[in-house]
Amino acid sequence: MPDEIYFLCMLHNIGATSPDKSLTLEEITRWTAMEHEKARSNIQKLIETNYVQVNSSRGVERYHVTADGIRKVLSMYS
Repeated sequence: MPDEIYFLCMLHNIGATSPDKSLTLEEITRWTAMEHEKARSNIQKLIETNYVQVNSSRGVERYHVTADGIRKVLSMYS
């Protein structure tokens, strides 16, 4: 399984699945125990595939899994 898909599953499992549940990169690295640059790289790949969306508010970027990302994760379990 590619790193970014494993990372997508972790984001889904920690509940970052909607704009109101989105997390900052720092929160994500804490929850996933992943290095900052590795997490940023995975997030960028997932944004490019429309599995993760970024929201910026007051200069703070927060990330959450999109509906496409949720479908991707759930399809892995079926």
